[in-house]
Amino acid sequence: MRTNENTLLEGHKVVLVPYNESHVPRYHEWMKSPELQQLTASEPLTLEQEYDMQKSWREDDDKCTFIILDKQRWADPSSRDEQCMVGDVNIFLTDPSDPSLAELEIMIAEPSYRGKGIGKEVMNMMMCYGVNKLRVKKFEAKIGLNNEVSIAMFKKMHFQEVSVCKVFREVTLVLTVDESVQTRLQDDTAHMKERDYRLACSNRHELFSQ
Repeated sequence: MRTNENTLLEGHKVVLVPYNESHVPRYHEWMKSPELQQLTASEPLTLEQEYDMQKSWREDDDKCTFIILDKQRWADPSSRDEQCMVGDVNIFLTDPSDPSLAELEIMIAEPSYRGKGIGKEVMNMMMCYGVNKLRVKKFEAKIGLNNEVSIAMFKKMHFQEVSVCKVFREVTLVLTVDESVQTRLQDDTAHMKERDYRLACSNRHELFSQ
């Protein structure tokens, strides 16, 4: 999605950056993992196909993708993005007749970063961006039945289970963005800063020494 092609979102533990070509090789290595393929219901792609997918995610109007970076590591100007990658988070506008409905996906690909509250922070940041920038009014998440950790996280964030598909072995959870949800998101992301990605990359030392 062109909307976020130069957007950086800064949180406490992470920064979210647009998915660029430089991120593809690391992402491709992640998706060779049978565990991640199972958790994300994904098929392995060739490196060339992964580059094509990245281009699609960048250009298609119905996909908004950020790569999750470790903020502490990225604050070091000598670190490249791909050395700081933790996972990714996506919003898909799945219904052309209802652009306010969005499917939300998150993947913490690096095992050492799981169970540290990063998923919750990223979710709050992405939902806040979706509500404020993309005018999302309802979030939907489809999660494999075996992914109990993700299901528990979404439910803790007030998503409600609406259906279970035994054929695809997945559960669908939904969150409607009412006034209370908006207030909660604003409170939970009060620390979040939105920056120009290119400028932030050029001025990392000054940015994080403030």
